[in-house]
Amino acid sequence: MKKLSLLSAVFGFLFFGAASAADITLYYSPYCPHCHHARDFFVNKMVYEYPDIRVVQVNVMDETNLPKFQEVLQKCNYDSGGVPVIVVGDKCFQGYAEFMDQELRDAVEVDMSDSQKETAAENKKALEENPDDFKAKHPDRQNAITEYNAADAAAAAAAENEKKNSAASPVYFYALLIVLIAALAFVLVRKDKKKK
Repeated sequence: MKKLSLLSAVFGFLFFGAASAADITLYYSPYCPHCHHARDFFVNKMVYEYPDIRVVQVNVMDETNLPKFQEVLQKCNYDSGGVPVIVVGDKCFQGYAEFMDQELRDAVEVDMSDSQKETAAENKKALEENPDDFKAKHPDRQNAITEYNAADAAAAAAAENEKKNSAASPVYFYALLIVLIAALAFVLVRKDKKKK
């Protein structure tokens, strides 16, 4: 029984990947003061506290990003187009104030393991004690923040699609080759049996 549960855990990890913390998408306007405060919270605190999260920032003033913003407003059932809109996993927040910090942390921790939560608590404490030192020791955490650009996303999707199509071609070729070889072997064996 133990072997079976271990085996299923290994297969689950291989097929579905490791569980990771919630991804955060922040829809903002460069002219919105609340957006600046929200961005500051994610850039200077959250990415350091939670080493597994990624933050994608979407500038709603860029016209190419408007369809994505409209989509999230509809998904979150928001009637107004006010920003910031913060999406943590499947949970939506509109607006930002410091009193929301713990609620945002709680939303991030929903799918986290106990060890990930402990790491976050330790990181938060160390960050509060000496922010400059902690940030200097973890400069890679700024890589967790990316800026969404619809044009770049479309180009990346097209490149990924092309890669999938070109990767599938050899598979079909080899599958067809195997079928042809098997058919040829079948015909040769039957011919050989008829001669006897």
